[in-house]
Amino acid sequence: MIPMLDLKAQYASLKPEIDAAVLRVLASAQYVLGDEVEQFEREFADYCGVRHAIAVNSGTSALHLALLALGCGPGDEIITVPFTFVATVSSICYTGARPVFVDVEHSTLTMDPERLEAAITPRTKAIVPVHIYGQMANMDAIQTIAARHGLPIVEDACQAHGAEFRGSRAGSFGAAGCFSFYPGKNLGACGEGGIAVTNDDRHAKTLRMLRDWGQEQRYHHVLKGYNYRMDGIQGAILRVKLRHLEEWTEARRAHAARYTSLLGGMRHIRLPHADALRRHVYHIYAIRTGDRDSLQRALLAEGVQTGLHYPIPVHLQPAHADLGYAVGDFPVSETAAREVLSLPIYPEMTGHQVEQVVRAVEREAYVA
Repeated sequence: MIPMLDLKAQYASLKPEIDAAVLRVLASAQYVLGDEVEQFEREFADYCGVRHAIAVNSGTSALHLALLALGCGPGDEIITVPFTFVATVSSICYTGARPVFVDVEHSTLTMDPERLEAAITPRTKAIVPVHIYGQMANMDAIQTIAARHGLPIVEDACQAHGAEFRGSRAGSFGAAGCFSFYPGKNLGACGEGGIAVTNDDRHAKTLRMLRDWGQEQRYHHVLKGYNYRMDGIQGAILRVKLRHLEEWTEARRAHAARYTSLLGGMRHIRLPHADALRRHVYHIYAIRTGDRDSLQRALLAEGVQTGLHYPIPVHLQPAHADLGYAVGDFPVSETAAREVLSLPIYPEMTGHQVEQVVRAVEREAYVA
């Protein structure tokens, strides 16, 4: 069986480093926040090319607090896309604001700037583009529109560690950028974790207070805050893994290039978009096909695990029926949800495994 990802292989390759990092935290007894988390924050901020990084317990928490730091709340509207993991929208709802959707581009599956301006109203408080699958949205166009209307941007970069647009890293474009360290991410913790990055000193101070019960100093609660702190063990593990992230990213990009080369002659298969403006880090290698479900079943029968990211756009999820959207409102997102199929991709994957996946697809009669 070729798995979608292999976290055991990753741990085995780093076992001495990770074990030492964990034991160091246990010996220090700094189990929540602490020195390891602080050092990881500095290192991740440097990696993204920003001034501040505020570590929290999940990517969802990072998005929630970033929006609160911008003053988002009841009565506000926040624009995002329906083709994303539900956490993007949940974080908006947590603030009391209303999510407003715009469709995605057919090519990149990221926010369509041509549809963005029409969604802006006097109640719009912020824009949240999603860098889906490891590829950044068109930040040139989105920033231009946001600036014209005086709106801040919060980047949902939860799948885009190290991704770039015109040579600048994800997280460095908006008022804040938010990342997830869920174990399967390009930079994954051994548990839950997340981080918000920013160049704004005031936002950074607010974020630090909000994650720790709104405290400016111990037992001095300035804001109504949350228990969103990162564990010391996760900070230490992420420091180890961050040192390997660029090597892993290049391995992902090499596997993606091999997939693209071998799958390029196959009809009925649409490959992931890539262009010179963006550094795609391939959190997901998602092909598109009109017979997605049949292909997924056939690949599993041949020992190839695949994934669906994401089969139901958020505007059609029962949990968000109260937003009032219906089938047909966002046709590009709805079509993508029916067609996307994620092939295995992870740094430890071998070239032979990539070729095995391709041959399995070929055997299902998709060759041109």
